[in-house]
Amino acid sequence: MLVLLPPSEGKAAAVGTGAGAALEVGALSLPGLTGAREAVLTELVELCAGDEDKAADVLGLSPGLRGEIAKNAALRTAGTRPAGEIYTGVLYDALGLATLDAAARERAARSLLVFSGLWGAVRTGDPIPSYRCSMGVKLPGLGALGTYWRGIMDAHLPQEAGDGMVLDLRSAAYASAWKPKGELAERTATVRVLQSKVVDGVEKRSVVSHFNKATKGRMVRDLLTAGAEPGGPAELAEALRDLGYAVEGSAPAKGGRPWALDVVVTEL
Repeated sequence: MLVLLPPSEGKAAAVGTGAGAALEVGALSLPGLTGAREAVLTELVELCAGDEDKAADVLGLSPGLRGEIAKNAALRTAGTRPAGEIYTGVLYDALGLATLDAAARERAARSLLVFSGLWGAVRTGDPIPSYRCSMGVKLPGLGALGTYWRGIMDAHLPQEAGDGMVLDLRSAAYASAWKPKGELAERTATVRVLQSKVVDGVEKRSVVSHFNKATKGRMVRDLLTAGAEPGGPAELAEALRDLGYAVEGSAPAKGGRPWALDVVVTEL
């Protein structure tokens, strides 16, 4: 099973004790993306080494985040850590990669793929520096990164999925960079987390960001810990139910489309 994750906006600093060597783009997983990564990296570094106001505008940075510009400008010489340590936030806190047992960590390294505006996608063990560049950024030379990565991902990601299923937990901006097609789409499941509340005796459901991220992180952790290897979306739904999740959804009415599963929660 290939699990597609969004990155986090906030990232841990790759400095101090334990920080690794400088970035080697060619050493990252999915080597077919190396040329495209180099192109984005080069433009991002040049942008951030130039006019700070222009860089802040392109990257959508508030005044309090201006420090991210200097960090981007130094990406080629910055220290690195495994991507699973760089990405932080609600989803990654709930996933808790560092506290998984050895077998679950091995499964995570093999199955998790984190999408990125800068790198396209990386494995959790890939050594990367802390950076700021979302998929929604439109670089002056390369254009909108979601569009830039789309064709490149189409050429390389189907082979990463192989004959297994794809569990797509990305947010909309990152989902725009690659959409499984055809027979692979039929082996793909997206998940929406709904919070259920009873108001005046009537159940109401809504998408709440914190619940969504925390539940997805915990769900992936539970699947990894259980060693679940569902062969398709129907088997995934059953595996999640066995793990105690309330899952709803069914096969799409037409072929060539992913399954859409709802996980209903009442509390974190």
